Amino acid sequence: MAGFKISRRRVLAGSAFLLASTALPSIGWTQAKKGGRLVVAADSEPRNLNPAIVASNGVFFVASKVVEPLAEASFDGEGGLEPRLATSWEGSEDGLTVTFKLREGVTWHDGKPFTSADVAFSALNVWKPLQNLGRVVFKNLEAVETPDEHTAVFKFSKPTPLQLIKNALPALTSVVPKHVYEGKDIAENPANNAPVGTGPFKFAEHKPGEYYRLERNDKYWGESEPQLDEIIYRVLPDRAAAAGALEAEEIQLAAFSAVPLADLERISKVPGIRVITEGYEALTYQLVVEINHRRKELADLKVRQAIAHAIDKDFVVKTIFLGYAKPATGIVPQNDKQFYTPDVATYGFDVAKANALLDEAGYPKKDDGKRFALKLLPAPYFNETKQFGDYLRQALAAVGIDAELVNNDSAAHQKAVYTDHAFDIAIAPPVFRGDPAISTTILVQSGIPDGVPFSNQGGYKNDALDALIAKAAETLDPAARIELYKEFQKKVAADLPLINVAEWGFITVARDTVKNVSNNPRWAVSNWADTYVET
Repeated sequence: MAGFKISRRRVLAGSAFLLASTALPSIGWTQAKKGGRLVVAADSEPRNLNPAIVASNGVFFVASKVVEPLAEASFDGEGGLEPRLATSWEGSEDGLTVTFKLREGVTWHDGKPFTSADVAFSALNVWKPLQNLGRVVFKNLEAVETPDEHTAVFKFSKPTPLQLIKNALPALTSVVPKHVYEGKDIAENPANNAPVGTGPFKFAEHKPGEYYRLERNDKYWGESEPQLDEIIYRVLPDRAAAAGALEAEEIQLAAFSAVPLADLERISKVPGIRVITEGYEALTYQLVVEINHRRKELADLKVRQAIAHAIDKDFVVKTIFLGYAKPATGIVPQNDKQFYTPDVATYGFDVAKANALLDEAGYPKKDDGKRFALKLLPAPYFNETKQFGDYLRQALAAVGIDAELVNNDSAAHQKAVYTDHAFDIAIAPPVFRGDPAISTTILVQSGIPDGVPFSNQGGYKNDALDALIAKAAETLDPAARIELYKEFQKKVAADLPLINVAEWGFITVARDTVKNVSNNPRWAVSNWADTYVET
């Protein structure tokens, strides 16, 4: 379903309550065709708002309006990209050099000029050593030459595919100002929570537990000025509150499925509200069963195959995601036009086959009907991951596996799974970000240091798969690289280091007065320069 649009507008007396309940600045709604204040729901408050360090959607949601990357994803741009702080990029034939031409006439929000020195500093001092995803993509970056103020030449110690670098530009290349960070502890810099950028909006204030406020950058470099006067992120940790706030016009937009899926059918019928599924095409979430291969039973392929056969993916999509998802076929999602292949082993829902495989593996049912027990840790980030935890416990019970549910908060869950390895199976929602080398191979590659979230912390090791990943990382020809990643998908599906269950994009719900919504594949985490509120 592409979305609903209701033509009539329902006016409720909610604005005064918004100002009183959140102590927002007392600016009224701007009465203009374009402009105004956009109030959106935010379900979390990131501890670090610097996307150059933490490349995650929770950070991008706020910070992408302030701090800009070298390029952004686009439905229409050349190669799926639209220039931002870089106007062009070109790779050398040997894969050791990528040259960026940078935009002229750009200034930081504090008035200093943006130059190639900022790009070099960001790449070498932040993306490569500190960023959660950049540490992989830029691991072989050894220098950035700056022959002039608007040219940055990236030098790699090993061949690095331009295809990978281009795919990484939107999510991994947020540029920070050298003059703000140089000579200071980057990880502890106060600018991480009050970012200075080049974007269409400036960071104004954060009142913990209540709101973030961004204000228009009147000196933005773009061909047209930003349309909104300000953006307010109202902190609403309880997702169920977002639907009511939209209906009462206390907020005008809720992204990242802040309105629970169960409320969508009802709220789609409310006059003046749209439900929009577009705008997340480059942010595909995947529902994954992570497996601790240190556990003897789970190191057996037949047991992993049995678990896969015990899961009714269609039921999960229809019942947990209410149809707003697809059953997964493998580790690369179906909506990725570049790398996806359907030519992989699949495991249809078949309880009899699951039971037979467990018998063959040497784990018969005991008198109580149980074969063995497992510790199951669902990620606490979304309602769907927690609901799937309840479902998986029941699905495993049907084949004689006794799963003990352990529900933790985010910090405890990450420590248990990714640092302490105190789990048997876990449920994770990793994001596919347009290239397997960015955030996907890390899920199955061996040798990942302890403590890295959304990575192979289950002790799985497959030398042939590791070699394939390493070869693809240095293959320069795009077509040959795509074929290697298709082979990668086949090997993962055959050996099941993890189990891909479903894949989904998020939902945006907005008042119909909010214009230019979801007009690029990363809209919720893009800069919103052309978004406006019509009143």
